[in-house]
Amino acid sequence: MKTQIAASAFALIASGAYGEALERTIPDAVGRVSPALEAYSRDDLLGSVWAGPQLSLRDRALVTFATLVTRHESDNLATHIELALDAGVTPAELSETVTHLAFYTGWGNAVAAARAMAPIFEARGIAAESLPPADPALLPLDRNAEDARENFVRGTFGDVSMGVVDTTRELLFRDLWLRPDLAPRDRSMVTVAALIATGQSEQMTFHLNRAMDNGLTQEEAGAMLSHLAFYAGWPKVFSALPVAKQVFESRSN
Repeated sequence: MKTQIAASAFALIASGAYGEALERTIPDAVGRVSPALEAYSRDDLLGSVWAGPQLSLRDRALVTFATLVTRHESDNLATHIELALDAGVTPAELSETVTHLAFYTGWGNAVAAARAMAPIFEARGIAAESLPPADPALLPLDRNAEDARENFVRGTFGDVSMGVVDTTRELLFRDLWLRPDLAPRDRSMVTVAALIATGQSEQMTFHLNRAMDNGLTQEEAGAMLSHLAFYAGWPKVFSALPVAKQVFESRSN
């Protein structure tokens, strides 16, 4: 019965424009090597998790892409780039996600992702001229929130590395986070996904609160954790769960 229900759910989501790209996320080699893994992938991951209504397909595709970039899974990126585009993530949003994750997961991961994206963009006629420019007009700065963040970081770490304090202020929070082609909610969401994927749960409190301030709901955040268990692994998600619980409880008081 479970397999029949999962197969029906998979058929439903695979019937959309993104269906072929979704199916390609399970390579034929998986079934030849591990029929059990193929069954879990099709019945549970694609048939149940991806069909879950708590988080949109578009958001699932975006956070999966961010997780694969973070984990340097270049061989798996192509099918998920196609899936993200077919599920409604725009080329500009993918471009901005790669730029953003360079700062949060390392330059090498972002460069590898760019290499994987380039032939897909070319095949779809997505030219560099149509993507976000290097120096766009920035979103307004929330001065009070930024002053509070800056005062905490400067007071805590100013005598350790003013270089980190200064570049965090100037490059990240007064530049990168204000670029307009990735909505603040989505920018926060891919940051939280990257922190989970790297097991950096100690950084999550600030960024999950920021994500929820930017519009991510508790239900969506919980669904993202469930989704990422498959792509980052259960141990990393269980390391993140206490932080998420603390954030949710603090916001409900």
